[in-house]
Amino acid sequence: MNLQLTNKTALVTASTGGIGLEIAKSLATEGATVIINGRSLVSVEKAASKILSEVPDANLKYLVADNATSEGNEITIKKFPQIDILINNLGIYESVEFLESTDEQWQHIIDVNIMSGVRLSRFYLSNMLEANAGRIIFMSSESAVNPAPEMAHYSATKTMQMSLSRSLSELTKGSNVTVNTLLPGSTKTDGVKEFVQNIFPELPYEQAERKFMDENRSTSLIGRLINPKEIADFATFISSPLSSAINGAALRVDGGIVRSVF
Repeated sequence: MNLQLTNKTALVTASTGGIGLEIAKSLATEGATVIINGRSLVSVEKAASKILSEVPDANLKYLVADNATSEGNEITIKKFPQIDILINNLGIYESVEFLESTDEQWQHIIDVNIMSGVRLSRFYLSNMLEANAGRIIFMSSESAVNPAPEMAHYSATKTMQMSLSRSLSELTKGSNVTVNTLLPGSTKTDGVKEFVQNIFPELPYEQAERKFMDENRSTSLIGRLINPKEIADFATFISSPLSSAINGAALRVDGGIVRSVF
């Protein structure tokens, strides 16, 4: 299938690892020019090298900026004022008991997970509406609708992303711009693997993952962590002109973990 992404430019925030890196690689495979974003030149160059080793003809651009900050957002906008696709992938998570959580922990995760997407979308959506073309995707989580008790502050920000995305989609009515949210389930990134291992440090990783799925994600229908590529390929489709009828949607790629028909 030709996703018609040649001559499209995509910015994937936090694309030096995990799901972001896989999305960048998937977009590059489909012919898009991809802006690789990280907080250091070393990490950006390493990610670009990995993509080029698998997609030799990939068209990549480098962006060193911490988009969790307003200063980083300003760098991003100044260097790349025109893009066709914005993937708000930047996000952090941690396991914190709610009764022991601090105001600072809550504010920090809101700044990173929410305000980065607010600032970038505020700028790029305006340009997209003027051009009558564009895609914005918020990378949320199944925790948005299936809150994790060990990550209440994280889950709250993922719900906020879903609401924000829907609000922005209302501004695109009658245009060729779309704004959607993706809700991945627990995905087998290096960070999640470390997270799972830390929960069950006494077990070998494969056993720890099975125990994690059985005890912490027991409703998963696939019974395993999701491969990042499975998320990335879907994100690439939603980024394409072929997804033009999908707008204002919260799209689950969660392995069936959420027990809901809506």
